[in-house]
Amino acid sequence: MKNYFVILCIISSCLTQQTLFAQDLHFSQFFNNPLLTNPANTGFIPDADYRLGASYRNQYSNIMAQPYKTISIFGDAQLFRNKIETGWMGIGGVILRDVAGTGSLTSTKAYASIAYHQELGLSSLITAGFNVGWANKRIDQSKLTYPDQFDGKFFDATQPTSVVLENNNINYFDLQAGMNYAYFPTENVYINAGYSIQHVNEPKETFFEDNSNDKISMRHIAFLNGLFKVTDQVIINPNIYYTTQAKASELVFGMNAAYNLSEHGEKQIIGGLYYRYGDAFIPMIGLELNNVRFTFSYDVTMSSLKNFNHSMGASEFNVLKKGYYSEFAGDRNQTLCPVF
Repeated sequence: MKNYFVILCIISSCLTQQTLFAQDLHFSQFFNNPLLTNPANTGFIPDADYRLGASYRNQYSNIMAQPYKTISIFGDAQLFRNKIETGWMGIGGVILRDVAGTGSLTSTKAYASIAYHQELGLSSLITAGFNVGWANKRIDQSKLTYPDQFDGKFFDATQPTSVVLENNNINYFDLQAGMNYAYFPTENVYINAGYSIQHVNEPKETFFEDNSNDKISMRHIAFLNGLFKVTDQVIINPNIYYTTQAKASELVFGMNAAYNLSEHGEKQIIGGLYYRYGDAFIPMIGLELNNVRFTFSYDVTMSSLKNFNHSMGASEFNVLKKGYYSEFAGDRNQTLCPVF
């Protein structure tokens, strides 16, 4: 039992470092969660007028009784695309819910997002956006045990503890801001880069007695991606993503590709491979049918944590729907983007 306790402590330490962002809007398929990556992505849809998406992530289910389970639902749309000659507005929103651990640490967040997109000549575009939201975190203290309840062999939840939570249910407002730049010299090349800051207002987040130091540090996110139509049947999509918050950082890079199975791209098969530096390989497969894309990825742990989770990191499923406003079809500008 003692050895088992030591192993749990090691795993807990690894989880604290490897999944810092699991409670801060973390998905391996970051490119399928555009509003979480950067609020300037709101309405930034070169191949459609609107999109709806949902993601589900289940992490460390084989080493935790209550694994990290994260769900996101988002939607965004373009406005005034046929009214403003060289630009348009984007509006959207996202809802997230994350539950983890024996104490059922639950995070619920809802954001409203807005952005403005301005064309620069015929082959580039710049965007600025922000979102504001409400966040709630709660925990069931009755399900928790603490170090002073450990007798050397077991945790005894009936024993008194010196740990006191001032509040097990907290709320706060949160603010994000970001910018994007896109370059599309031809209909076969599309390059996009962006930078955003999350928790601009550095809200307080603590279950203990209020302390001015208990602030959420700003989180900086940068990304670069491209779409390249290499043949009439193949479009490749390389991506690189970097984020840093306090003393933690994450780097993910890789590529996915779509292969056309029909005349105009109504049916596509998707495959890809990504790598989270120092942590995991992330293979991905998917299928698109009539502008609805389904993708599944799996985090194959390569770090020292694989000795405990047997490389079984996280599974992630995403569904993404894009579409056009029928009344605007053929009656507005369209940013060049590789399509079948």
